[in-house]
Amino acid sequence: MPAPPSSMSLLSRCCSSSPTPKQQTVDSKRQPIRGARLLLTRRAQVFSLLAGAAVAVVSPAGRARAVEEVEGAGGEGVVGAIKSLFDPNEETKAGKVLPKAYLKAAREVVRTLRESLEEKDAAGDSAKFRRGADSAKVSIREFLGGWRGQQSVAKEESYVALEKAIRSLAEFYSKAGPFASLPGDVKNKILDDLNAAEAYL
Repeated sequence: MPAPPSSMSLLSRCCSSSPTPKQQTVDSKRQPIRGARLLLTRRAQVFSLLAGAAVAVVSPAGRARAVEEVEGAGGEGVVGAIKSLFDPNEETKAGKVLPKAYLKAAREVVRTLRESLEEKDAAGDSAKFRRGADSAKVSIREFLGGWRGQQSVAKEESYVALEKAIRSLAEFYSKAGPFASLPGDVKNKILDDLNAAEAYL
């Protein structure tokens, strides 16, 4: 007759027995949770790297590094666009490098003053003419207020031509009065000066 199993043998079998269906269910639920946590951790790391890269590009040092990296990758066109965006100067039609702010103000004077002179000869809408004249006054005031006497542009052909056009206009109205009709020769002289200025902008 075989001897009955000892208590230690029974305890060993009990502890090493297969997991119950309930335990299997719990373990199977834990595995997806651990996988999801790992995925979220990796995503957080990726987002952290992207955020750091964005901050680096916004900072001056980061912009410089970004430009160097693009240059190393052969992106000369992109580099040129980035440098142009942050460059305070601009190359003109004549090949000169001048402040962007000056070029913008000078071009606005050419545009608004020319439109005002052309609308003055057009028949009909007096309100439209007054709006054009007001725009020209504003652009001339801003141009002279920002650039009159500035050594960086005072000798530029565009500045000299615009100064002549503005002086001709001011001299005529100071003598003939603000409501006088602009003679053809004065108007043509002003338009010639505007065209000369535009050629250098």
